[in-house]
Amino acid sequence: MNASLPAAVRIVEVGARDGLQNEKATVATADKIALIDRLSATGLQSIEATSFVSPKWVPQLADAAEVFAGIARRPGVHYPVLVPNEQGYERARAVGVEEIAVFTAASEAFNRKNINAGIDESLARFAPVLERARNDGVRVRGYVSTVLGCPYQGEVPLSDVVRVARALHAMGCYEVSLGDTIGVGTPGKARAMLKAVAAEVPMPALAVHFHDTYGQALSNILACLEEGVAVVDSAVSGAGGCPYAMGASGNVASEDVVYMLHGLGIATGVDLPALAETGRWLAGLLGRDTGSKVGKALAAS
Repeated sequence: MNASLPAAVRIVEVGARDGLQNEKATVATADKIALIDRLSATGLQSIEATSFVSPKWVPQLADAAEVFAGIARRPGVHYPVLVPNEQGYERARAVGVEEIAVFTAASEAFNRKNINAGIDESLARFAPVLERARNDGVRVRGYVSTVLGCPYQGEVPLSDVVRVARALHAMGCYEVSLGDTIGVGTPGKARAMLKAVAAEVPMPALAVHFHDTYGQALSNILACLEEGVAVVDSAVSGAGGCPYAMGASGNVASEDVVYMLHGLGIATGVDLPALAETGRWLAGLLGRDTGSKVGKALAAS
């Protein structure tokens, strides 16, 4: 194994939230619960369960409370949920949520279009949520989207990415996920972005989140692994895209990431055949083929 690569990588499975919220097909509550329970059985340690946002904005996840209350939570597995504000935090805590995620963008234009607030305003909105979480012993993960490009403003200055990631970490996020929301990044740019952020935020507190719009996600992940990142976000079956980014295809498929990591001798703790089977099952629910090349290959072998 390459000495510069991490010995183990934690996959943060985002298919049940980031994936399903951006799929046109509506998935029944019982099927969402079954999906998370199936994912729990594969050895994944972090499974993003749902989002406590206004059902008006994300009708696909209007059943957040029912889903979270219905899953069989396994010891040692984390089930973070997205919360946009204090109201979402209260709804999440009411059903026993122990880890949350907050979300902003490195692009001023994307933030304004997406949440009708500037970057600094969005950070100010999170402050009371993070304070309550700290008092309640709730872990908080931070997302920074549009780190390698924005559908509205194009290039995003690296200094903005660094500033937002540093702010989230300083506010108390134990981990900050750096997201290429529209999937325009290439390995050199991904590496440079990660290095710039890691100069201000410790590498163990960073994760990467790549969409596969231009087929670059695995290459980008590898470039970041070589810099020392050891947490990767991905979605089973490559579910979802970005509703605010025209043509942005799904998250990189978890199956494809795990296959690459195992091939590099990197431990994940994930049962790949079980994960691929879950991906094909989910694709069936969504009425399409799995978006995972590994899932297709394993089914044919």
